Amino acid sequence: MGRAWGRGLRGSHRVLVVDDHRIFAESLAAALAAEPDVEVSAAGSGPAALRCLERAAAEGRRFDVLLVDADLGVPAPDGRPAAPPVQAVDEDGAVDGISLVGGVRSAQPQVRVVVLAEKDDPARAALALQAGASGWVAKDCSLSRLLTVIRGVLRDETHLPPALLTGVLRELTAARRHRTESERLVESLTPREREVLRCMVAGLGRKAVAERLYLSPHTVRTHMQNVLGKLGVHSTLAAVALARRAGVGPVDLSGDVVERGGQLA
Repeated sequence: MGRAWGRGLRGSHRVLVVDDHRIFAESLAAALAAEPDVEVSAAGSGPAALRCLERAAAEGRRFDVLLVDADLGVPAPDGRPAAPPVQAVDEDGAVDGISLVGGVRSAQPQVRVVVLAEKDDPARAALALQAGASGWVAKDCSLSRLLTVIRGVLRDETHLPPALLTGVLRELTAARRHRTESERLVESLTPREREVLRCMVAGLGRKAVAERLYLSPHTVRTHMQNVLGKLGVHSTLAAVALARRAGVGPVDLSGDVVERGGQLA
């Protein structure tokens, strides 16, 4: 269900509904479009939503609010949606709702995102807020409640169900604590080890890192082992997860090599 569909009215607020259940998406879009100050469209997948956003921006008619299904995408074995990074999704790939929030906020930060959920989940609501969502709303809420949230986030308000507040605050506090510990561990790395870590976050293997940093594969292997040891983890995957918690992004693969000062060992 990769294509977009929808209807629109002339209005002051442009809303995009993103849900892979077409009947729900079209019904919600039709209900919202009945409002005199709302213009609404719908998309049935993450990639379709991103294409809608890009096309609207190119036409000078950006969306103001995205309503995103929390369970968008393909469910994982444990019942939660898979979460591939938005940047890695191809034309027909799946993007879960939380990942889409982060991708949209990164590409078009002026767009407000509200997550629509089947059930309240403090952990996932906290993840949505961390990704940049402005609200978390139950799918069975009234239309008037949803409109209140939409107009609220347009005033830079954050909306959560009262029953979720305590749990979300607990999750955010724990995440902040984990981030602080992760940042402390990353700070223990040397500048070269941090550069190697950024290459690991970008998914580069030992040979690619060696070529990029003008080091020998043996030296890169030593740096990688030192990174794992200092971070207290036993795999590249765990190191990358810790790095992301600490706010370490991937090295830019679009330009030239990162550094030219290293010597082959």
